[in-house]
Amino acid sequence: MSSRHVEIAGAGLAGLTAAAALGRRGWSVRVHERGSELREIGAGIYLWENAMRALEDVGAYDAVTASAERVQSPELRDHRHRLLQKEWLRSGRLYTVARRHLHQCLVDAAREAGAEIVTKSIVIGATPNGTLQTTGGEVKADLVIGADGYSSRVRDSLGLGKSTTDLGDGCGRHMIPRTADDPVGTTIEEWSGGRRVGVVPCSPEETYIFLCCPESDVEGRQQQPFNRETWIRTFPHLKSQLDRIPDNPEGRFATFHDVQSKGWHSGRAAIIGDAAHAMSPNLGQAACCGMMNAVALGQALDRYDIETALRVWEESERPVTDRVQRYSRLYGRMGTHWPRQLLDARSALVWALGRSKPVQTRINFAASYFPSLDTDDAENLVKG
Repeated sequence: MSSRHVEIAGAGLAGLTAAAALGRRGWSVRVHERGSELREIGAGIYLWENAMRALEDVGAYDAVTASAERVQSPELRDHRHRLLQKEWLRSGRLYTVARRHLHQCLVDAAREAGAEIVTKSIVIGATPNGTLQTTGGEVKADLVIGADGYSSRVRDSLGLGKSTTDLGDGCGRHMIPRTADDPVGTTIEEWSGGRRVGVVPCSPEETYIFLCCPESDVEGRQQQPFNRETWIRTFPHLKSQLDRIPDNPEGRFATFHDVQSKGWHSGRAAIIGDAAHAMSPNLGQAACCGMMNAVALGQALDRYDIETALRVWEESERPVTDRVQRYSRLYGRMGTHWPRQLLDARSALVWALGRSKPVQTRINFAASYFPSLDTDDAENLVKG
């Protein structure tokens, strides 16, 4: 077993997956969480095949799926309530789950792998020589990982930040009590003008609702307190679900951003998850990619020295994530920024795209992708 040590900034989904992946590979792991408790902010989440394989790698699959919804039929409907696609983008296994349940399962997996998780530890930066800087002092490691989110201090201190782009739209995410009115084994996404609604069962007791719209849609953005009437006018047949969103819900409208980085590593420091590639959640792949990349990093470190592993990991996995980010941005433009006078044309286009398996696979290719950096397939990157 290796005696190498890693310090990880951030106890979110990507950071905890990295902690579990490296802990199971013999690393000594410490995770720093700035909050006073371990908790996940958000509502529900889609877990595609790539995320399910990452959960299997870190030993969290059974715990996560014990309280999740297996989705057999993701539906997409248009502004006339017409069913455009009943297998929209599905590739391999697809589960939906409450984010807090997923987070707790990853906390448990990281601790079972031997990771130490420290709360109230505020990270302010890192250096390429493997030093993590906190308000309490510096800690040295063989490797430092910044999984500290969209506004990553680790990324910025390493000079890896490139750009952050406001995408001009956003979403409110809400959890409601599940009733017999909600679908079973099916998710529903419906588009009307620039608004998008998702009805997503994600546990035996809860259904996840997402409400997306352009930033310019003032009434649509009023989700805390919740402007129920404006959404019911747009989606009257979803009144049962919209009525179950509280007047003052926990969820709030948040704008979507793309984060682009100059690189994913510097020396013996790396960034993963939103710190490296925050993206809109339109394809349900933002967290899935972060988890997948965390496992890929563990694979590379299994096979190579740290400097080589980080180079091979980035060269192999970054093009995949960059491509997901581009397609997610395009999906958002179609769903949120399409001209209102051409909505029927949008429906015809989506219907045609949905009938083409090659096109669907191209859009959601990441679901069927999984890294293999602990095999001979990665050797050409080393030689290159």
